[in-house]
Amino acid sequence: MQFRSETGSVAPGRAAEGASSMEFGIFNSLYGPHQVTDGVPDPQAVQHERLMDEITWTKAADRSGFKYTWATEHHFLTEYSHLSANESFLAYLAGVTDRIHLGSGIFNITPPVNHPARVAERVAMIDHLSEGRMEFGVGRGSSSTEQKGFGIQDPELTKLMVDEVFPEFKRMWSTTDYRFDGEYFSMPPRNVLPKPYTDPHPPLWIAAGNPSTFEKAARMGVGVLCFAMGAPDMLKGLVEIYKNTIDQAEPVGEYVNNNVMITSQMLCLNDGQKAREISCDMNGSYQNSLVFHYLDTFPKPPFVPDWPELIPEPTLEEMEQRIQAGRVVVGTPEECEKAVQGYVDTGADQLVFGQLSSTMPIDVAVESIETFGRELIPVFDKDLVHSTQRQREAYVSARGPQVRPIGKAHDVVPV
Repeated sequence: MQFRSETGSVAPGRAAEGASSMEFGIFNSLYGPHQVTDGVPDPQAVQHERLMDEITWTKAADRSGFKYTWATEHHFLTEYSHLSANESFLAYLAGVTDRIHLGSGIFNITPPVNHPARVAERVAMIDHLSEGRMEFGVGRGSSSTEQKGFGIQDPELTKLMVDEVFPEFKRMWSTTDYRFDGEYFSMPPRNVLPKPYTDPHPPLWIAAGNPSTFEKAARMGVGVLCFAMGAPDMLKGLVEIYKNTIDQAEPVGEYVNNNVMITSQMLCLNDGQKAREISCDMNGSYQNSLVFHYLDTFPKPPFVPDWPELIPEPTLEEMEQRIQAGRVVVGTPEECEKAVQGYVDTGADQLVFGQLSSTMPIDVAVESIETFGRELIPVFDKDLVHSTQRQREAYVSARGPQVRPIGKAHDVVPV
């Protein structure tokens, strides 16, 4: 496959190079389990330290060749995630990173949580501050704790809200007199500002967790954000559904973003024994227990016990079995390479690691990011340009140059 740059020159896509390919990112969630605050005189100070660790770790990923960071949005979920104002977090990252793309994983676009015009403004602002590094991922919120906290009593309504809102962003960004009269939000004629830095707008993504959502995302022409809760091959069928449908897309944006992102865990160290020992003692299973405690819109696998019973932390023997089977990206670079290849074989495009969704020490997380970046990213990702940028440039080249609106005061009729 070939993509044409905005200058008209032909640049080979990753698949054209004849090698296994995958892009890489990290996942920010501000995990604050009781294990890091128990017995601490000032738990708030620990929460602040955890936030600063997320920044330190993201800067390490940026300089180590990771292409994306994804910041989640959650509300009211004690321990699991304290990253509620992720638009502020991403705006700060724009000023302290250079190349890494800044993804909302997700922005909640249900109107009771975030008015759609405010979301459009935030996305465009971060896109400007980062000079085109914004990746716009959306979702409906995955927890009734969050939804009901904002007055949404029926979780099924959030699906209808997203269906109504998602197609509206390209209109807000492409007109100076946007107006809408819908079931879940309405606006009189207004000029939503600023318009994005990126022509025509940042890449669009949506969170997905079941076959119907993968197919729906493909039909909308947007990338998929998903989690791996087991071995890589468990996701292969879902990726195939997406890839077999994407050619039929009627995009909700101006162009198709053909991408599947999978979030998992990783601990890559030259000392394989150290990696094994830490991976069994970083409360990662506790975090998974919190996933199914709070995120009650996710289907719960049969092996997950009902809260407050917990998924047990792995033993060294169990971790060894997972490493040898290539089920986890843990161990030496050679061992991690085998596991990453398993994700490549699913047909996914991007593999993301939530290392700080654990109690892994920050110095270990940084060492792991640097080791992975040095030893493995060059093996799998040989293209310096982001896949989303290549696809956007192909669209712009085919469309041709265009003057984008900013507007004047008299363009909008006051109401």
